[in-house]
Amino acid sequence: MAHIILLGDSIFDNAVYVSGGPDVVRQVRDVIPEGWQATLLAVDGAVTSGVSSQLKRMPPDATHLVLSVGGNDALGFSYLLGESVRSVGEGVAVLEQAQRRFASQYRDMLEGVLALGLPTAVCTIYDTPPSAPNHRIIKTALALFNDEISRAAFSRGLPLIDLRLICNEEGDYANPIEPSVQGGAKMASAIVAFARDDAKGRSWIIAAPEPR
Repeated sequence: MAHIILLGDSIFDNAVYVSGGPDVVRQVRDVIPEGWQATLLAVDGAVTSGVSSQLKRMPPDATHLVLSVGGNDALGFSYLLGESVRSVGEGVAVLEQAQRRFASQYRDMLEGVLALGLPTAVCTIYDTPPSAPNHRIIKTALALFNDEISRAAFSRGLPLIDLRLICNEEGDYANPIEPSVQGGAKMASAIVAFARDDAKGRSWIIAAPEPR
């Protein structure tokens, strides 16, 4: 029997944002096979360095880990978008420094997660909804952080759940940075698909919505 553990931030710990609707872990529990379990260890507001404290609460019977973290780290660098620079190249150099710092922190965190020796999937940081102010700028800046997440995942042969593809509609967001019930349902389906596919012996998947 599988026991899925959700690690990270408010992408999974979103109960306070869904107005009494089901949060992500409850949505996972609604679609997992009978006898499976799902536990929420993710904490609203967590950054990459906070995942280590979540690992200390790991249930002994955990079988699969799903990690969604990094959005709050990126948010901490958002002030850079308002900095004045003399050229586009100088601006890119400033963002590259932030990217490098994030990459180091993310890699260190991920090594701690993988040390548990359990099948693990990692999630990208999703885009803000199209209606959000500065959507295009934010989407472009986040690509720098998502590049490091995808590199970390694929260099280790890990499944990547690309939330940019999954949460691709306005209704998937409760606000510019947290998922709605609709978005959570999509994520729950991808999470369970990861656990099911791992049981079939697949080494990695990219989770995306079904074609329309």
